[in-house]
Amino acid sequence: MPRMSVLACWGLAALMALSAACGPAPPLRLGFLGGLSGRVADLGVAGRNGAMLAVEQKNAAGGLGGRTVELIVRDDGQESEQSRRALTELLELGVEAIIGPMTSRVAMDTLPLLEKGPVVMVSPTVTTTLLTGRDDNFLRVISTTYQYASKSARYHRQKLGQARAAAIYDVGNAAYSESWLHDFRQSFEELGGRVVLTRAFRSSNEAAFLETVTELLAARPDLVVIISNAVDAALICQQVRKLDGAVAIAMSEWASTERFVELAGAAADGVVVAQFLDRNNTSRRYLDFEAAYRARFGQEPGFAGLAGYDAAQVVLKGLELRQPGQSLKQAIIAQKTFQGVQQVISVDQNGDADRATFITMVKDGRYLTLE
Repeated sequence: MPRMSVLACWGLAALMALSAACGPAPPLRLGFLGGLSGRVADLGVAGRNGAMLAVEQKNAAGGLGGRTVELIVRDDGQESEQSRRALTELLELGVEAIIGPMTSRVAMDTLPLLEKGPVVMVSPTVTTTLLTGRDDNFLRVISTTYQYASKSARYHRQKLGQARAAAIYDVGNAAYSESWLHDFRQSFEELGGRVVLTRAFRSSNEAAFLETVTELLAARPDLVVIISNAVDAALICQQVRKLDGAVAIAMSEWASTERFVELAGAAADGVVVAQFLDRNNTSRRYLDFEAAYRARFGQEPGFAGLAGYDAAQVVLKGLELRQPGQSLKQAIIAQKTFQGVQQVISVDQNGDADRATFITMVKDGRYLTLE
């Protein structure tokens, strides 16, 4: 090859290398882990959508430090092996943080994989008390089961005067459901009530509830308490109403998605749930979020969509504030408070959050905030 040609090739290669070096920075990767299939898909899909909306809005505003943010989504299937495999894939892809998971069971299954690394998971909806007060790589933007279950117990015992409760709960997500039942029972019985009967089940496509509901109602409760996902809660409510049109029904916040109202139909009317989403909120921030979510996804965000958005915002703010040599966890804890869609989220030194809880009731196909 002639000398000038060789020099030209070297010059071109150097120019290309310089151009690449001066090109756009690689995207900053975040992971999302949630149940996107099966009976809990409504929860996972809404959480993913909320996180996706937050990331898209951040990119539209210029990204993070000039870098585009990329959200990599994985389905945990609400199953131990699949959730661990999904988290491993996200870690291998070099994500800065995990937004998720959406259920306590998956959090308990996957957290050990993060013990020795810098990556944290920031959960939109995990509430088990088993992860409270621990210095680990788990953070959340939601209170624990104690806040929701105890508020529910106080409302039904003190406000409505109900004294006998029977509960049905899903042991497929035992880290959550057993924690919730324990906290409800403790508060209810401290106030003079009594949980007269409990029955466990494991969620599946074959789950049938007529026999179990018959047992619960035979104990003559004033109140039936359902601790399950939205699909199972809807089926249980329908069975309760077939047998008893008067007994009160309460459920845990896990089930309080829009899917529950859709599936339960008329049986949902009058069901009471304590949750962190104020359905009557008319603040500009919430109305703008709701409109943006509806325009992007064609549906209401519900509590899971809002929580997914809030969790993503906490992660993005933490990354923005992170100082050299500081971990993302340290940055989030140092910040302490974050503006959520409806309220300020306070995060303590262990990554546990505190936020207000509201009593809501389903009426004419809608959740209404009572107090």
